[in-house]
Amino acid sequence: MRLEGKSAIVTGAGSGFGEGIARRFIEEGAKVLLVDLNGETAQRAADEIGEGAFAFEADVSKGAQVQAFVDEAVAKFGKLDILVNNAGYTHRNNWLCDVSEDDFDLMIAVNAKALYLAAKAAVPVMQENGGSIITTASTAGLRPRPGLTWYNATKGFAITATKSMAVELAPHNIRVNCLCPVAGETGMLDRFMGEDTPEKRAQFKASIPLGRLSTPRDIANAALWLASDDAEFITGVALEVDGGRCI
Repeated sequence: MRLEGKSAIVTGAGSGFGEGIARRFIEEGAKVLLVDLNGETAQRAADEIGEGAFAFEADVSKGAQVQAFVDEAVAKFGKLDILVNNAGYTHRNNWLCDVSEDDFDLMIAVNAKALYLAAKAAVPVMQENGGSIITTASTAGLRPRPGLTWYNATKGFAITATKSMAVELAPHNIRVNCLCPVAGETGMLDRFMGEDTPEKRAQFKASIPLGRLSTPRDIANAALWLASDDAEFITGVALEVDGGRCI
């Protein structure tokens, strides 16, 4: 029960890593607001997880909606201890000049602007009692692959923002860290690979020393540690959860 008595928001929580993180947090005693652009998937996840899980439909790239889900969490839980910026978007693996402007703009909105909006809404709430902010970045921000140039760049933004926020918010006892997963079994996997075929999966697995893709549970366990008091002296870290991919 490492998060007993804690309250959390997890974005992109209707599936994949976000759902896994929300589930793991609740297993460890937290109450969690599951935020997702798709309200139905958020509600489905909350219903399956059960007690302590609450769904909220919102677009993380819209300031008013971000403020609304932070306000909802505070109203439900009385405080906000943990914020997980997990919502993300990627263009399909492609030559950098062929990525559409619409895809580029959406990635900037969801992978970068959303971090700014979440900080504006959550930091004032956390300043009184401290807190933990965790962002799902990517190994793509540390060791970029060809074909995902603009996605890689947004994850580099997330890593730099994490480190800068960690320094600025340390006097307020707000720890800021990010996770850098390798490609995992989520709904965006086919976009990362370009196409989901046995050959593509084998190619990706071959670049991971431990020989497999990441799972939501892998990422959730890392997020749990960073959110818990076990990591009370850890801030500004880009934690590789990658089976050795970045070595």
